[in-house]
Amino acid sequence: MCGRYASFREAQDLADAFAIDAALVEPAVRELAPSWNVAPTQDVRIVVERAPKTGSGEPEAAPARSLRLARWGLVPSWAKDPSVGNRMINARVESLADKPAFAKPFAARRCLVPADGYYEWKKLQPAPGSAPSGRARTPKQPFYITPADDDVAALAGLYEFWRDPSRAADDPRRWLVSVTIVTMPASQDLATIHDRMPLVLPRSAWDAWLDPSVGAEGASALLRAAPEPLRFREVSSLVSNVNNDSPALLEPVSQAS
Repeated sequence: MCGRYASFREAQDLADAFAIDAALVEPAVRELAPSWNVAPTQDVRIVVERAPKTGSGEPEAAPARSLRLARWGLVPSWAKDPSVGNRMINARVESLADKPAFAKPFAARRCLVPADGYYEWKKLQPAPGSAPSGRARTPKQPFYITPADDDVAALAGLYEFWRDPSRAADDPRRWLVSVTIVTMPASQDLATIHDRMPLVLPRSAWDAWLDPSVGAEGASALLRAAPEPLRFREVSSLVSNVNNDSPALLEPVSQAS
């Protein structure tokens, strides 16, 4: 699973990395503060490829790549209220084409979620001599996981539009854009930490994943692409509290500390 990640690069750096024209970087993206502890339901940056809106009667324009904001936690178009998105922060590769909430966006609304790295928690054995208790929480050690080459991680995502029926047709806030991060079984190295991991797409797969003309069948082939090499290190448990948000969260800690 992927429930927390870091995204602190400048918007222009992301635009350069994903070959996005500066004019197609949503103003709100430039205003979003960097975060070392991005959490579900927050606004996050996504890369999408869509045809620009044209006036009535004009020919449809070619799809263009842009950088925009979306709320983390996918809200299906048919949902009664956006709270359902709180349970849809991740989408498993095994059910993308079958689950009603994901099938349609998987076929036509795929995106990339730029991340500098993500966090995962490994369950630890209780300390020797500790008294068993039904209420005791299993101790966990957080890890920070990044691309081996320190490049930006392009997490595979799906996005959706939800219209708020309580708002007027001319209210610019009537549309909510939301996103979910695709997860897969963990690689051999990362399986020692957790059994799931986000799908980090290689650069060779970016264009096809974003292309809205590539349907579900073509996108399914991309799910089998070899994931990018990753490395990991233990970090402080401070990251477990979403209120903690600073570069200090990335500092490595040793097992002895």
